Amino acid sequence: MKILFAAAEALPFIKVGGLGDVAGALPKALVQKGHDVRVVLPLYSSMKPAMREKCKYLKYFYFLHGWRNCYCGIFEAEVDGVTYYLIDNEYYFKRKAPYGEFDDGERFAFFSRAVLEILPQVGFFPDIIHANDWHTAAVPIYLDSQYRGREGYEYIKTVFSIHNIEFQGKYGLDTLTNVFALAPDWVSVVEHDGCLNLMKGAIERANAVNTVSESYANEILDPYFSFGLDSILRPRRYKLSGIVNGIDMDTFNPATDPAIAVNYSLETREDKVKNKLALQKELGLPEDPDIPMIGMVGRLTSQKGIDLMYPVMEELMKQNVQLVVLGTGYPEIEDFMRFCDAAYHDKMRAMITFSASMAQKIYAGADMFLMPSKSEPCGLAQLISMRYGTMPIVHAVGGLKDTVIPFNPETGTGNGVNFQSYNAWDMYNAIERALGLWENPDTRDQIMVNGMSGDYSWDVSADKYLHLYQSI
Repeated sequence: MKILFAAAEALPFIKVGGLGDVAGALPKALVQKGHDVRVVLPLYSSMKPAMREKCKYLKYFYFLHGWRNCYCGIFEAEVDGVTYYLIDNEYYFKRKAPYGEFDDGERFAFFSRAVLEILPQVGFFPDIIHANDWHTAAVPIYLDSQYRGREGYEYIKTVFSIHNIEFQGKYGLDTLTNVFALAPDWVSVVEHDGCLNLMKGAIERANAVNTVSESYANEILDPYFSFGLDSILRPRRYKLSGIVNGIDMDTFNPATDPAIAVNYSLETREDKVKNKLALQKELGLPEDPDIPMIGMVGRLTSQKGIDLMYPVMEELMKQNVQLVVLGTGYPEIEDFMRFCDAAYHDKMRAMITFSASMAQKIYAGADMFLMPSKSEPCGLAQLISMRYGTMPIVHAVGGLKDTVIPFNPETGTGNGVNFQSYNAWDMYNAIERALGLWENPDTRDQIMVNGMSGDYSWDVSADKYLHLYQSI
């Protein structure tokens, strides 16, 4: 099968969030199963120089986008058997960061059209184009509105993946023809709630729509989670599905991870505690293997449930526990974490930054990993924590509900602890339950075994994506 991924980010070239992980790992998994998979990305000036050097110039051409005659350069690279096409246009992509510019709508309208325009230029007409999030939501719209009559485009099918429904690509309706170069009779496809909404248009025009976990696919049919698109999704639920993400099991491997103090595996899991002692020493916390450590890694935002910490922090710090937090986010939450670090400095460290190596040290060193997200399409941190033998404590939503199974002391099954209602004291009760489980060495070891034995690879998920592709 010939598959073209269209995404605004993908490892190893550029990553902003979870989309970068998915668009980097899934194509590689599909190639390993014998398929011809290629990925198209913008050639950002903010890309790491080492990766930019891997990109070889292929050709350039011009295409019409509405009234614009647009330059489109094509660079090519191959990594792990996956061919990458990188779209060069310095007017749109020579910026400080991939997103967050005033003209993002125009930038990604150009990119979405370029995804389709390069196909004859590179001699690759795929069976499936897999578009991801609002940045490439215009791909299935443009394909149906302007390309179906061209040779080679007639039978291409499209999949649209929603990684985070909160960000939909909303613009004024006056941008329909000028910015997005769509004919006035296409306004009904992209209009929703008085706005031009790219994600809504992709949901209408794609042959299949999927999200990154089964539970999230059900949740976004509810107004509480849908950010206004439930009325669009419910009539189209026949083409909506959920496939949970995987992780790169080679990158996230405690047996080989160069960032952690002591490597360990399922067979040598007793060495995990040495990473806690090393982390305690590095952070200046009391060095004691018998003090349970809770880790948190991620964005410090209300969507990630960090505001649930406000009412319970004082009670939590009364426990015999250590808390290590890593991340950046809303200024008020960052300030709260700094205040708590100062107030409970013998028990807590808050690092208001992001460091990939420190994140790995926390996954390996912590005994428990707290992830109280208000909503979570899939989540990767809980999968990584279980891979490292660290017990996740999660709010049972989205991918967290699908991947973290409450531990049952009677049967010895399950890999973590969850809480059902989005409530600070319900979360605190879950932390207390986790601490109670951790106090029993046999229970602690069983949860570690269950977590480290799980298959979090892309292999199973890749098979499900192939089934989805074949179904359309």
